[in-house]
Amino acid sequence: MNLHEYQGKEILASFGVRIQRGIVAHNAKEAVEAAKQLTAETGTGWHVIKAQVHAGGRGKGGGVKLAKNLKEVEEIAGQIIGMNLITPQTSAEGKKVHQVLIAEDVYYPGASETNEFYMSVLLNRGTGRNMIMYSTEGGMDIEEVAEHTPHLIFTEEINPATGLLPFQARKIAFNLGLSGNAFKEMTKFVASLYKAYEESDSSMFEINPVLKTSDDKIMAVDAKVSIDDNALYRRKQYAEMRDLREENPVEVEARAVGLNYVDLDGNVGCMVNGAGLAMATMDLIKQAGGEPANFLDVGGTADAARVEAAFKLILKDPAVKAILINIFGGIVRCDRVAQGVIDAYKNMGTINVPIIVRLQGTNADLAKELIDNSGLDVQSAVQFQEAADKVKAVLA
Repeated sequence: MNLHEYQGKEILASFGVRIQRGIVAHNAKEAVEAAKQLTAETGTGWHVIKAQVHAGGRGKGGGVKLAKNLKEVEEIAGQIIGMNLITPQTSAEGKKVHQVLIAEDVYYPGASETNEFYMSVLLNRGTGRNMIMYSTEGGMDIEEVAEHTPHLIFTEEINPATGLLPFQARKIAFNLGLSGNAFKEMTKFVASLYKAYEESDSSMFEINPVLKTSDDKIMAVDAKVSIDDNALYRRKQYAEMRDLREENPVEVEARAVGLNYVDLDGNVGCMVNGAGLAMATMDLIKQAGGEPANFLDVGGTADAARVEAAFKLILKDPAVKAILINIFGGIVRCDRVAQGVIDAYKNMGTINVPIIVRLQGTNADLAKELIDNSGLDVQSAVQFQEAADKVKAVLA
């Protein structure tokens, strides 16, 4: 579950991480009031207006601007709120901006003495350990840094048995070229950041940039945070931060009915039980010359209601040219799944794309007989390759 910048900063602040302070505004009037409040609290005269959407590269798309007075705050906020922000991480249509963060200007006098760093905490899937990735090249796309100057990217892996050790935080501050009070500040920052990552059950914390101010303070100027969905049951305070407007509406609908669905850019809809079989089915479609339009796991109870809900989700995608249903009857009997497919098909009326059903496992023969005798425009298959051949035929 992705969070907005202001939400990520709230989590960071709760763990003692110094942040660039800001207030969320939903319209230009609120933006002016937020700027006045920040001026009273921080003394800042200039303000940074930041679009709050789940995408990086907001500045490149015109979603981050500096306002030097209240009139500019009102004008810029009015321009950004409601716009479709297009960044390198959005679709061509962009994302609609519903709110902005009015943030204090932290590049105060002495800005020539400031430094920007990059820092993230995430899981290294290769080693199964958390790691801190950091660089002296903050404020830039880390992908560009990795491509052109990979020697400027450092990593520090954390032993799960000991957690982050003090010498590791000091090593990070040293590699960033810090000394004196800034060195001490950075070690505290790293320790607090890692604690925030672990205790919020996050899958990623990315701070770009981490700023060393002219008076040697270390703070998070940005925050890109992703919380592990599987941990939300015990992190209800973070689950409430979910902004459904930022998520794929079909995936939101699938979650509401208890289906595991991921939207993809393909032409063959998939309906499968079990994540492993779903991945294999996507490979099968690819080998048959098609492209999977989705990942959809209906789980172990593929009854008529769930099958019908799955059909409706798949058919919301106009790019779907065929549907492959691939079910292994272990917990659930194949004949019950077949009957569910038939009932769902009849309830929905006409379905204008070819459907291939491959059922294997308990009562697979009976399931094939039910499909073949249903009178519906549904093709049955028993073997994996047979299903692949039928997918290839309908796409030809």
